[in-house]
Amino acid sequence: MITGAELGNGMETIVWSGQRNVRAARRLKSFRLIALGLVGLVLTACAGEPPAAPTPIPSPDPPAGPSAPAPAPTQDLARTDAQGAVEFAVSPQSWTREANGTIEFEISMNTHSVDLSMDLAKVSTLQTDLGASVAALDWTGGSGHHVVGVLRFPAATSTGLPILDGSALLILTVRDVDAPARIFQWEIASLP
Repeated sequence: MITGAELGNGMETIVWSGQRNVRAARRLKSFRLIALGLVGLVLTACAGEPPAAPTPIPSPDPPAGPSAPAPAPTQDLARTDAQGAVEFAVSPQSWTREANGTIEFEISMNTHSVDLSMDLAKVSTLQTDLGASVAALDWTGGSGHHVVGVLRFPAATSTGLPILDGSALLILTVRDVDAPARIFQWEIASLP
């Protein structure tokens, strides 16, 4: 039972039933010394940093001699659509101007409420501004609420003509995925 506390000679002692507990007082004094030392160490570390040297300002005059051409800005070919409860991100992966190749798009679909197990090849078409159109070959995506896959199209129409020949725009349309239509466009001249 605690009956009181006494202070003496800078050392706090706690009195229990008339007996002094010197061990507890020494622990308390040690704790205070350690805490005081840590505070002093932190203050010394903060105050001891010399100020940083100023950074030199470069001259506005261009350097003499030949200069390399500036790199051309890279066009971001990714397209997004967030209609309804499904967010689409479409990035072209493979382009060919040859009739026997394929044109491929990586498609990412994310949602928290719609099952994305449909076959995008059945609801997607690729066309140009000149009216040429092809149906998708296949879709590699899976099912669930977060799906990533590749949607592939033939690079030629049913008549054998390359779809990109003479066209200025390439238009990917995906229908009936929690929205009537999602349309993604690219300028053909900007494709690699």
